[in-house]
Amino acid sequence: MASEDVKSSESAVSTIVNLAEEAKLAREGVKAPSYAILSICKSFVAGGVAGGVSRTAVAPLERLKILLQVQNPHSIKYNGTIQGLKYIWRTEGFRGLFKGNGTNCARIVPNSAVKFFSYEQASKGILYLYQRQTGNDAQLTPLLRLGAGACAGIIAMSATYPMDMVRGRLTVQTENSPYQYRGMFHALSTVLRQEGPRALYKGWLPSVIGVIPYVGLNFAVYESLKDWLIKSKPFGLVEDSELSVTTRLACGAAAGTVGQTVAYPLDVIRRRMQMVGWKDAASVVTGDGRNKAPLEYAGMFDAFRKTVRHEGFGALYKGLVPNSVKVVPSIAIAFVTYEGVKDILGVEIRISD
Repeated sequence: MASEDVKSSESAVSTIVNLAEEAKLAREGVKAPSYAILSICKSFVAGGVAGGVSRTAVAPLERLKILLQVQNPHSIKYNGTIQGLKYIWRTEGFRGLFKGNGTNCARIVPNSAVKFFSYEQASKGILYLYQRQTGNDAQLTPLLRLGAGACAGIIAMSATYPMDMVRGRLTVQTENSPYQYRGMFHALSTVLRQEGPRALYKGWLPSVIGVIPYVGLNFAVYESLKDWLIKSKPFGLVEDSELSVTTRLACGAAAGTVGQTVAYPLDVIRRRMQMVGWKDAASVVTGDGRNKAPLEYAGMFDAFRKTVRHEGFGALYKGLVPNSVKVVPSIAIAFVTYEGVKDILGVEIRISD
């Protein structure tokens, strides 16, 4: 009995100490380890769901954009968005509209999860350093948000870039292509075997450069608009310091429009560089299996120079229209889904012993 009483007393003391430590952490604004782990898991799940839902919703426009970006100028099948979607439907059917979407979702789910999580962690780290320099009440400026968003985008893009590379090739091949990748893993193994591991990172440099304005401006504009609306409360859009779903959609749409317009030429060059080394690429992009001269670029600047010289400056914006139609709802849905999933999971998750 005595030993049981001792153990019971020690357990009670241990419980009180643990509760006191958690209370101290809460007062100091620091999360206990269990809460921190749950917050990390919540960010990963919310980011993954947001990416998968948003990309699937606009998959036909995403495929059309890539086809226009790499389309052979000597064998143009369509120019406009509606015309292109009709052509895909007529030649490949309903499944053709979603070709490559499975690989895109397999890529975008971990990409979005890493991106949103990295942004939150980068924001906290930058804010901590900024507050040490300026004071405890300092808040993130738009420039600091831009830096956090850029860091998040580069980390996420680099981690999943090989999947994006093969996704681009899977997207542009048609039933008439001379060689068929049977899926993501077959494409990855084929590229490794025929072109080497470096081929999986073709177009990585323009992607990194493009991430800075694209992802950075997305987060910076979105968060800055939210803060401005909450503080100024114009037109009665904010109630009880909360934005409606419609208002958050508008903020996401504005953020996506700004980011994609600035970074779009780099996206075109990235897609074209991803085709380099693929022996069937020239005929694949024509969609009819005819032999064309191979696509060759010595690097990013060479790709820019040859594209502008042979096709004009406007070629750097091929596919901009379907991308504009796509990116606005895609980014908006991603942000709203992300915050919605986080709300469903709960801002504070309690664990029972």
